[in-house]
Amino acid sequence: MYIKQTFSALALLVCVGLPARSDAQVPASKSKQDSIARADSIARADSIALVKQLEKELGPPNADTSAGAAATQGPVATGSYMNIGFVALTDAGWSTAHDIGAIERGDHDPKVNGFTIPNAEISLDGNVDPYFKGFSNIVLKIDSAGESGIELEEAYGLTTSLPWNLQLKFGQFFAEFGRQNPQHPHSWAFIDAPLVLTRMFGPDGLRSQGVRLSWLLPTPFYTEALVAVMNATGGTTSSFRSPESSDIHGGVIDDRPVSNGFADLLIVPRINTSFDLTETQTVVLGVSGAFGPNNSGPAAKTQIYGADLYWKWKAANAQAGFPFLSLQTEAMWRRYDAAQRLEQDELLVTLPSEVLKDRGAYAQVLWGIKPRIVAGLRGEFEHGDPGSFATDLRADQTRWSPNLTWYPTEFSRIGVQYNYDNRKTIGSDHSLWLQLQFLIGAHAAHKF
Repeated sequence: MYIKQTFSALALLVCVGLPARSDAQVPASKSKQDSIARADSIARADSIALVKQLEKELGPPNADTSAGAAATQGPVATGSYMNIGFVALTDAGWSTAHDIGAIERGDHDPKVNGFTIPNAEISLDGNVDPYFKGFSNIVLKIDSAGESGIELEEAYGLTTSLPWNLQLKFGQFFAEFGRQNPQHPHSWAFIDAPLVLTRMFGPDGLRSQGVRLSWLLPTPFYTEALVAVMNATGGTTSSFRSPESSDIHGGVIDDRPVSNGFADLLIVPRINTSFDLTETQTVVLGVSGAFGPNNSGPAAKTQIYGADLYWKWKAANAQAGFPFLSLQTEAMWRRYDAAQRLEQDELLVTLPSEVLKDRGAYAQVLWGIKPRIVAGLRGEFEHGDPGSFATDLRADQTRWSPNLTWYPTEFSRIGVQYNYDNRKTIGSDHSLWLQLQFLIGAHAAHKF
């Protein structure tokens, strides 16, 4: 009887996690969307039937759980279904660079000649109750030394019923700065992260614990204003109070506790708008900021500004979203106020207070040649004004990256990319990377 109940419970867990829909990398046609919707309805009907059958076999809950059962029963069923998804990326390739990590600085970029698994993501999402949705992303990866790592990348709740077109997000999440920072690696158009993002936000992007409020403005076209208040500490807050910030300012960090209240927090505002130029062309414009303390000194601050543009043309007679042409570009500027500090490697040397300025940009063009085949080209640069401390992290670098991607289905992707890197003080390098990606289960849709 115990084995039968265990098997039935496992079956119940599987049926509860049946996917509601897939996160198609290639836009689906209306007929395909209808088919997915019908399949989803059938799957949920089968799930409900199985639950009822299990209730007959296992009987009512024990008396000692009746209070908990009563708490979950009511006019609205909650937590009934949870979407479960798994996305895995495998990279392979070769580079002339002896220090690949110096040119591929992103945490999910290729790191070695040979093979890498930079990202394997377990995603969970579902309705909590009539007022909230819950999301989480748990990431596993294998580093350049072959060691496995795991991190809670995101875990947040999202309101669904606030008045006045307001929405609240709370927990740990990527800051909505620009277009690419909030995106997960499997939704990137290219195999590696843009240089300017890793310079401004570090290897893992700008994310932290906090709360974000958004307001959908009552304009005739889409306009959204957002502001996030987040912790400024931790390894994912590069440019602020990250423990690795000595790589930026060169001094001993001021490792003080958070004690100044609001002044010790990170503020990330953004506004973006979207409108149709014609029946076949759409434009999305956005500006962002990030303001908070850094740990070069007790009162030191950092300011980062960004502007982004996305344009897309899709043929009026497009089939499955093809052919199309898109342009995405982002530019960022950083003002890092470094306090007077002791040099990290030479404690007898005092570095002066100074303003360290950095800037960079990228632009990428994608051409959807025909269904499931996309060609791309990305150009980018980053530049840092000289300061009293020379660091590889602030060195000038440019990169050109042609890319070709094939989607065998909506659930898999094969991409090949060539990088030409030019580091002004070191020289040029050539890299060739191949990436294979697959998705199983469900995955929440990403923003346009």
